[in-house]
Amino acid sequence: MQIVIAGQGYVGLPLAVRAAEVGHHVVGYDVDPHRVQQLAAGQSHVRDVDSARLRAVLDSGSYSATADAAALADFDIAVITVPTPLRNGVPDLGHIESCARTLGEHLRPGATVVLESTSYPGTTEELLLPILEETSGLKGGVDFLAGFSPERIGNKRWSFETPKLVSGIDAKSLDSIKGFYDGIFQTTVPVSGTKVAELAKLLENTFRFVNISMVNEMAMLAASLGVNIWEAIDAAATKPFGFTRFTPGPGVGGHCLPVDPMFLSWKAQQDLGIPFRFAELAADVNRHMPDYVVQRVVEGLDKRGLPVRGSRVLLLGLTYKFNATDLRNSPSARVAELLIGFGADVRGAEPNVPNDAELDVLRVDATPDEVAAAEAVVLLMDHPLFDLPMIEKCATYVLDCRNRLSGANVETL
Repeated sequence: MQIVIAGQGYVGLPLAVRAAEVGHHVVGYDVDPHRVQQLAAGQSHVRDVDSARLRAVLDSGSYSATADAAALADFDIAVITVPTPLRNGVPDLGHIESCARTLGEHLRPGATVVLESTSYPGTTEELLLPILEETSGLKGGVDFLAGFSPERIGNKRWSFETPKLVSGIDAKSLDSIKGFYDGIFQTTVPVSGTKVAELAKLLENTFRFVNISMVNEMAMLAASLGVNIWEAIDAAATKPFGFTRFTPGPGVGGHCLPVDPMFLSWKAQQDLGIPFRFAELAADVNRHMPDYVVQRVVEGLDKRGLPVRGSRVLLLGLTYKFNATDLRNSPSARVAELLIGFGADVRGAEPNVPNDAELDVLRVDATPDEVAAAEAVVLLMDHPLFDLPMIEKCATYVLDCRNRLSGANVETL
């Protein structure tokens, strides 16, 4: 089949390459010409797709990357995997709208359009479908098919083994969408409608978001009570039922967790006039975790007779999660901003992002000399490339936000 994957980011590129590998002819469409140029040259910017795999599907002719909308003509299935950010607490669905208009210009009878981008319940039928119909002059469910299938990218262990939720605006749409994803994922799970699938995605991420906020708040309480939260978590996790292990950290970041629960919160307020209290409380707790990290650094320096002003602070791991390459919405930026505001000399080591990436602090390598020169070392993300025994040996004072270090010079979050 002729497949279009609109958006060649962390979701779209792995899907496009996988679809090409299983025998489809895939056009990877992206409005960023620089990204398209990189992809056409066989250079992957996504960790889940190495450049060798990308070059293989390019060389076979089963995949091509383009910023030219004319290349979208005659598609059988188009999948939308574009960003859906929040702007001042309001969902920005401009990328979906723009992509829908572009696809609508090339939509033909019998084709299928699938939305994967995360949004509030109702987006597929209330936003996407009317734009496709208006632009194409065709009728959804009569002339063309459509549905929603939430992305679940982000866990390299599972990848395409992750069960894939699928939904359609009608039974025929569901059959088409399920048939496509059956050839890509090991398991597909059909649900009764697009709103169910849209809500399921928000439920998944809100579950994580709320539980992370709970354990973050509990970590702050435990520290004040003189209790080791990490040992308590280990103890609770010995229960084989009724408990899911979550661990504290410097905050949440990335493209999903700080954003997705707020889609539902916004929708509830807009349509029903009621707050989504759990999500809003969780957002408040997680938003202030960088402040707590900085508070602990200030206290740690003070116990050692040092003011934060003028002290050299080394931040280790600036991405938003373990071993990631993504700096988006990372709490490290807020930690750095606050420390700099207090007059600290802040430096950051991040081995997982390219040297030309813009960081919020002076970039350094986590060498023994750099670690030893810092009055405070803050382990924000425990990337595998960090030499943890060396850090334990060379650092005079460490605030360990990941519970990976030990010694008289180490405090845990």
